[in-house]
Amino acid sequence: MEIRDHAKPWRTQRGVYAIEFAFVFLIIFAMLYAVICYGFLLTMRMSLQNAAEDGARAGLRYQKLLVDRTTKAHDVAVQRTDWLPTGLRLNRNVEAIICVAGADTCPPGTPPCGADWNNRCQMVVTVTVGGIEAVFPAIPSFAIPDRIAGKASMLLDGRAL
Repeated sequence: MEIRDHAKPWRTQRGVYAIEFAFVFLIIFAMLYAVICYGFLLTMRMSLQNAAEDGARAGLRYQKLLVDRTTKAHDVAVQRTDWLPTGLRLNRNVEAIICVAGADTCPPGTPPCGADWNNRCQMVVTVTVGGIEAVFPAIPSFAIPDRIAGKASMLLDGRAL
């Protein structure tokens, strides 16, 4: 018996579809994984920004002392970041600073807080989270930042002090 010519190419192509599917599946899965991970990363970044803004707004509420304003701003910003995974919650840093004259965080020559527009105070709330590579272990470290932050600042009305 002789082998027909039209049957020969079919036998040499056996399994090619499985190999093509494997390559295409790996590429599509990697792209899908990257979209999900970066979506979660952007969600965390926006959440930190909202936490900083909420903390700054909380600092605008009337308090008798500037220290009470910073404490309230800090507490609200911490409360808004409680949804983070435990590993990230341990690596978060929340700072609420009121910029007054002579403070290390303020530019030189900042006037003291007062009722005059030129003597206004500024509150800066910064929420920073580090150790993000622990949440996304499969992504190479060059592809994700090592920390993300949200920052908000508000001017305080000196008449309310």
